[in-house]
Amino acid sequence: MDYIDAFYNALINILPFTNQGQQAFFFMLVGIFIGFWVGILPGLGGAATLALMLPFIYKMDPTSAFAFLLGSNAVTATTGDITSILFGVPGEGTTASTIVDGHPMAKKGEAGRALGAALMSSLVGAIFGAFVLALAIPIAAPLVLSIGSPEFFMLALLGITFVGSLSGGNIVKGLMAGGLGLMISTIGLYPIRGVPRFTFEGILGQGPSIFLWDGIYLVAVTIGLFAIPEIIDLAIKGTSIAREQVGKLGGVMEGVKDTFRHWWLVLKCSALGAYVGILPGVGGGTAQWVAYAYAVQSSPDRDRFGKGAVEGVLGPGAANNSTKGGDLITTVAFGIPSSVSTAILFGAFLIQGIVPGPDMLNPAKHLTLTFSFVWIIIVSNIITVAVCFLFLNQLAKITNIRGALLIPLLLVLIYLGGFTVKNSFGDMIMVLIFGALGWLMVQFDWQRPPLLVGLVLGTITERNFWISTRAYGAGWLLHPGVLIIAAFIVGAIFYSIRQILREKRKPPPAIAEPAPEPDIVMLSSPVYRPIFALFFVALFIYVLRETYYEIRPMEERAALFPTVLGIPCLALALLAFGQELFYTLRRATGSANLSAISPSSETTVMRNRAAAAAIVAWTLGFFLAIWLLGFVIAVPVASFLYFKFAGGEKWPISILLSVAAWACFYGLFDYILHLPFPEGELFVRLNLFG
Repeated sequence: MDYIDAFYNALINILPFTNQGQQAFFFMLVGIFIGFWVGILPGLGGAATLALMLPFIYKMDPTSAFAFLLGSNAVTATTGDITSILFGVPGEGTTASTIVDGHPMAKKGEAGRALGAALMSSLVGAIFGAFVLALAIPIAAPLVLSIGSPEFFMLALLGITFVGSLSGGNIVKGLMAGGLGLMISTIGLYPIRGVPRFTFEGILGQGPSIFLWDGIYLVAVTIGLFAIPEIIDLAIKGTSIAREQVGKLGGVMEGVKDTFRHWWLVLKCSALGAYVGILPGVGGGTAQWVAYAYAVQSSPDRDRFGKGAVEGVLGPGAANNSTKGGDLITTVAFGIPSSVSTAILFGAFLIQGIVPGPDMLNPAKHLTLTFSFVWIIIVSNIITVAVCFLFLNQLAKITNIRGALLIPLLLVLIYLGGFTVKNSFGDMIMVLIFGALGWLMVQFDWQRPPLLVGLVLGTITERNFWISTRAYGAGWLLHPGVLIIAAFIVGAIFYSIRQILREKRKPPPAIAEPAPEPDIVMLSSPVYRPIFALFFVALFIYVLRETYYEIRPMEERAALFPTVLGIPCLALALLAFGQELFYTLRRATGSANLSAISPSSETTVMRNRAAAAAIVAWTLGFFLAIWLLGFVIAVPVASFLYFKFAGGEKWPISILLSVAAWACFYGLFDYILHLPFPEGELFVRLNLFG
């Protein structure tokens, strides 16, 4: 009875029926408003929002304080999907997986449907996660304690194995890309002893290599891999984001109906997200890809994924928001933050003079506050989704605007998203580097999501591998849980191979169907495919050489994981090189009737390559303008130059759009949010010599 009373009182305390409720509801609305826009803006994310808002809660009562903080944090994943779907730029790291199928849907004129599916599945996931928080606290301890470090390590490998289902029918490429993501996660200081690994000091020099000591952040990699290729493609095709006219409200409602058509998938992915959220240190970045991998594996037609499958939007949408409830469980019940956001919330508990743990479950102390978290998550998501539905038609129409008018804005958002990771130009360079890699991966038919999955799981994988080997030696390999998960890994690989072989045995259709328009224009010749695969071979040879001769003499344990990872990755890279070489030779000898990758017309190819070179030059030009002049000046100057000379717009339109871009940028980021934008290098030099 005490629990029922606390559950009811928690709802009353956040709704405007009492003086206390009015205050808490007001602060929740303020938090929702902030989180709404932070989620849409790339790079900031929920954790950054919490950190910025933390100083404002000192004079609030606990219910109002957590209504404010959780209200802002609970909606960022929901609104982050909007940017991911419309522009292919992740609103935050936990919405990256929504790009894979959501943005192709927008390009096909189904932005409304994708947004409707994302928002409704997010709402279902949020409600599911909130009730998991309410119901699962008594059993949270067994769930967390049942999994040890060896099992965590194997679960991470299982996640990488599922990446094979994202590899477009090539398991070797998928697993190798996942291994590359794991290897990228090792860049930086070894967390146990502080030994630098793969910081390229001999190549870059000591100054730039220090930047890599912090590692490479997911947001910069995600923006580069996905957003840069999409902008290049948009400029080449010279169209709007949507190839067809965006539908009206019916498209949005179709996405809502998709949520209920695939209700079992949505509920399963919500459960996955909640469980992953409970596991300390895993978080929403992993949950989104686990849910996406499950959506792919459970589909009878996996070839649709990556090309605009609505299930690829529903799964991550549900998991992202159910994680919010799950990751509060260990924080509230045991005082163990399970993510960056909950670690910041832990600080909010201390500011309010509350110690997370048994007191949060005690009806005589803070149980009502604990149940208020449940209602805050539910109510804030209902309000957010309702507001989003009011404006979805207008938001979806953005995809019909000419690409020339959007590209400067997208370039600014891309560099802003990279910069706000650590307020550093170095992360903007990371965006460019991974943008080049992402473009090449598209051109040579390598899937990008596996790399992100490996990067997300990298830290978890290495940490649990180190703990397992230190605690059990090699004996952990015989743990029952490890053997069971290993069986799942082997089964997943054989199942994927079986599915691929089954597809190859299917007889060709009696009437040849016209080939669909490629999602991104292919400009590369198949001759270069083995060369690109050879790049990965050379890369992993370098990794093993650096591990053995540079890292191992400084700290042997720091070299263990890169060695264990590098050897199979090198083998996979060699196998991929052999596949690509065989493919190219078959095409050269005409022994296989394979469809061409590049456009049939040589004139079209040359025009597209010229357009690609031009947009690459403009992309680099925007970076140089920001570096030399600083954001505040570079935004209007670079935008005007693009509108006028690349877009061919008239003078009044170019000036008006450039001024509008500057006003929005300066007003929001500089004046309101007070982001610490540095002076441009040009002004720094002038000040030094002045």
